[in-house]
Amino acid sequence: MVTSVDVRQELARLADPRRAEASSRFLQMVPGGYGEGDRALGVSVPDQRRVAARFWRDLSLAETTGLLIDGAHEERLTALLILVRKFGTGDERERGQIFGTVLANTGRINNWDLVDSSAPYIVGPWLIDRDRSVLDRLAGSSLVWDRRIAVMATFAFIKAGDFEWTFRLSDRLLHDPHDLVRKAVGWMLREVGNRDRAAEEEFLARRYRVMPRVMLRYAIEKFEPQRRREYLSGTR
Repeated sequence: MVTSVDVRQELARLADPRRAEASSRFLQMVPGGYGEGDRALGVSVPDQRRVAARFWRDLSLAETTGLLIDGAHEERLTALLILVRKFGTGDERERGQIFGTVLANTGRINNWDLVDSSAPYIVGPWLIDRDRSVLDRLAGSSLVWDRRIAVMATFAFIKAGDFEWTFRLSDRLLHDPHDLVRKAVGWMLREVGNRDRAAEEEFLARRYRVMPRVMLRYAIEKFEPQRRREYLSGTR
């Protein structure tokens, strides 16, 4: 029987101390950083994806959850990559369990890479045709990762041509104090614009002058240079 121990041992075999040091800095696991208190093993994301591909079918949901709850950073990311694979092939019951597992453990999905590897592929897809009020709850959380999960989950809606909740949460989080939420909002607005430029610009028209700069820069990144200058100078 495959257990979380097997996954941990494989990740340990692939670990590189120099990469761990670089990852700790990049993901701000240093004192005062948003990832403070976390621990990196030094396993590349492609290697983690290969480990997830190897173990996801045979690792139970309970063992995967254990890896998520009590793992180093790469162990948690690998657990989430496994959950995404299980969600993609699971029946309604299993998908619901995986969604519940993610929401019950947002405190362990505590860096932007962990959020971005799971929220658009589990939380959003589960809510496509369901009550989405949980996103309002997450957006109102004091935990930055909950707020980023709420925004990033709307990527699934955007891909389906539904922008309502992206705009709703963008309005709610327009003045969020954390850069990682501001960047996520800008990113999702950009994704709306990639599909419907007029819809994005209509949203921006009444808000761009008061948006945090980093949010606006993310939102207009794909605009033509002159158009970007107009937004950034407030002359749109």
